[in-house]
Amino acid sequence: MERVVGTVVRGLRTPIINTGDNIEEIVVDTVLHTAEVEGFSIQDRDIVTITESVVARAQGNYATIDDIAADIKAKFGEEKVGVIFPILSRNRFANCLRGIARGAKKIVLMLSYPSDEVGNHLVDIDELDVKGINPWADVLSEDDFRKHFGYKKHHFTGVDYIEYYKEIIEEEGATCEVIFSNNARTILDYTKHVLTCDIHSRMRTKRILTNNGAESVFGLDDILTESINGSGFNEEYGLLGSNKSTEESIKLFPNNCQPIVDAIQAKLKEVTGKTVEVMVYGDGAFKDPVGKIWELADPVVSPGFTAGLEGTPNEVKLKYLADNNFSHLRGEELQQAISEYIQNKNEDLVGAMEAQGTTPRRLTDLIGSLSDLTSGSGDKGTPMVYIQGYFDNYTK
Repeated sequence: MERVVGTVVRGLRTPIINTGDNIEEIVVDTVLHTAEVEGFSIQDRDIVTITESVVARAQGNYATIDDIAADIKAKFGEEKVGVIFPILSRNRFANCLRGIARGAKKIVLMLSYPSDEVGNHLVDIDELDVKGINPWADVLSEDDFRKHFGYKKHHFTGVDYIEYYKEIIEEEGATCEVIFSNNARTILDYTKHVLTCDIHSRMRTKRILTNNGAESVFGLDDILTESINGSGFNEEYGLLGSNKSTEESIKLFPNNCQPIVDAIQAKLKEVTGKTVEVMVYGDGAFKDPVGKIWELADPVVSPGFTAGLEGTPNEVKLKYLADNNFSHLRGEELQQAISEYIQNKNEDLVGAMEAQGTTPRRLTDLIGSLSDLTSGSGDKGTPMVYIQGYFDNYTK
């Protein structure tokens, strides 16, 4: 039979997953049931992906605002705390900030500008040009910012994050001074005790602060790395990757995902005889062209994946072959020539002209983005995604 479809992606509907549920059993049962109902067969190198959220829910990996506060107080004591480079997010950071403020008495909140590291803008960069402000050199006070730019609301959420974050801190009984700078060293003019809240640049920020006289430096990845009063925790990432659960609690990034994906793969193999790849995914990695937001607030795209998802694609560009290597051919001759080229392509195409324009990203990052876009973040009810044909090419 002629094959006319390449990659097929299905969002899988599952039961609502709660603390204590057997996530491995649920995934396997969901895949098998979906295949039966939808009438497709499970094949080697199919992929099933599971959103980190339901894995953490099954693990019961939750903590309260008080748990965060207790850890902050244990690490900083009575010191004034510089809270620097947080992302602008009600879901991702507001409850974390509430816990930080509850555990501290004085906070200097230093925001990067014109945007946070994932692209949420406080002000349009063109406005900085108009005002003659250099975001890499100029330090602004809250009054400076308001004088130049007034009160700005986020393009999508309608929230003035400066006002919102300051209110959270003061509601918890802490004092708050807001400044704006993209230089980590700036905070050391205000306090030597710093909590850096950036995600992907955190190691560099910690190094800069430590090398320039900070007396205590922690990141969000150092908070709740162990249980506080029986709370959830994440040994590797702490508060990074957490989400708001209730007004007084957060859901943390899941722990120890590797045994989970390996067990799911083994169970599917036992039942079907096929080797299905499995991964847990969080945020993908793509940019919104209107809001300019990078969808990358988790510390990694995938905290656990099976061995077959290691590495990067090794693909050639069909249009390059058609326009260059085989520009003299047409129709069936062209198809045959390209098929033979693909079947005999080198195992490592890095640097080859035939591979230019292919996506130079890790498989887990690509598949994580595909899964994140498919499952969405709202009420689709599909926290698992089943992908077929991802590793196929034109010759299959």
